[in-house]
Amino acid sequence: MPQVVRSRVRALHGPPPVAPVPRRFRSLADREAVAVLHRAARALVEALPELTDRLVEALREQEPAYRSAIEADAAEIWQEVHHSLRHNVGSLIQPREFRDAAHRTSRRIGEVRAEQGLPLDAVLHAFRMGGAMVWQDLVDDTARRHPEDIRLLVHVAADVWNFVDEHCGVVADAYRQTERRLAWRRENRQRLMTAALLDGTAQIAELPEAAAMLGLPEHGRYAVLAVSTARRAPHGTAQPPMTLPAGTDALWHPGPDAEFAILPLAWSEEAAGPAAPLPSTATGSAVEGSDPPAGAVDGDTELAALAAGLTAPPGARVGISSVVDGLAAVGDARRLAETALRACPAGGGVVLLDDQLPAALVVSSPGLGSALAARVLGPLDRLDPADRDVIIETLTAWLDSDGSAQRAGARLYCHRNTVLNRLRRFEQLTGRCLTRPSDAVEVSLALAARRLLAG
Repeated sequence: MPQVVRSRVRALHGPPPVAPVPRRFRSLADREAVAVLHRAARALVEALPELTDRLVEALREQEPAYRSAIEADAAEIWQEVHHSLRHNVGSLIQPREFRDAAHRTSRRIGEVRAEQGLPLDAVLHAFRMGGAMVWQDLVDDTARRHPEDIRLLVHVAADVWNFVDEHCGVVADAYRQTERRLAWRRENRQRLMTAALLDGTAQIAELPEAAAMLGLPEHGRYAVLAVSTARRAPHGTAQPPMTLPAGTDALWHPGPDAEFAILPLAWSEEAAGPAAPLPSTATGSAVEGSDPPAGAVDGDTELAALAAGLTAPPGARVGISSVVDGLAAVGDARRLAETALRACPAGGGVVLLDDQLPAALVVSSPGLGSALAARVLGPLDRLDPADRDVIIETLTAWLDSDGSAQRAGARLYCHRNTVLNRLRRFEQLTGRCLTRPSDAVEVSLALAARRLLAG
């Protein structure tokens, strides 16, 4: 009884029984059909050069993509077709001996045609044309020499066309694998070239290739945008960390501490000069002439519009370089963009370098900036922190108001006389005179250094 129970448990919980795969036994008619197929295929092998000629000519007439390849190198196409037919027809006669070689041949054709950029549909069409021509010749040879056996070929028709479909699958798989590999190489090459441009390490001789590869004008005008966000995109992704105004071309590249975008700018008369060829944008083409295209704007104006129209994540810091001429200067623009990024407030914002040059000077030499802040503002540190912060806030508001105590008071919600009293106290503590231009410059730079280099 226990043995019976155990056997029933195994029956309930064990793997379901697998039905045996039925073996295929060919009928007498099938075997006779295979013999007829082999006989016709052997006759086809003897006429293989003539079959190759006809298939190549059919490709020339019916497949435009192959037509250009045949015109470029007819001998190479003929050899490819002949090699494929020899292995494939041989597979009909001796499947075991020829199958692997036939697969290698079809795989190689898929790889070569992918490398040459021939459309996959054209390659598959060529294989199906070859299969149709082989089948028709098998039928024609049997009908001519042994008409009584023509009915037997029906039994192997499915096998022949399954063979054609199998090789179409081999070709398509090899083609797509090669296409993916080429795409990866191309994208990797583009990343390396973009990195070299931003690093300033691209060789002058490489610039024409870089321009063609990246779709950028070699002699256009450029700016670089640097973005630093609290949540960085994964390294190597092409997803931009912000939204640019509509119609703005940008080539993004991830850096170790920030994301960079190369921005091709619109044409301007100053950059092109009289009778100079106009550089294209990243999506346009060069146009000869000296007149600017409709809607062209000055690069500085375009950067100002870009700064005003971009949308960045909360807390993102954005730095935009000055305009530079040519791909060779993109590395300089990247360094300027990083300087602008360092001049951004810690809480986020957008800094256009040309609008913040004094601040850029400070962050470009942080040691000197800190020394200047300590020399000019150091006496304020002897005050109570709250008192010191009030004076610095008043001084900043007064400078931002172009020296107007009235407007500074409105910003600070206090009377203008209060502003003036605080400014006089600052002058007494530091020995600086705010009406003296040189002292005003020092104070302005010291305040920028204190704000940007704190911590």
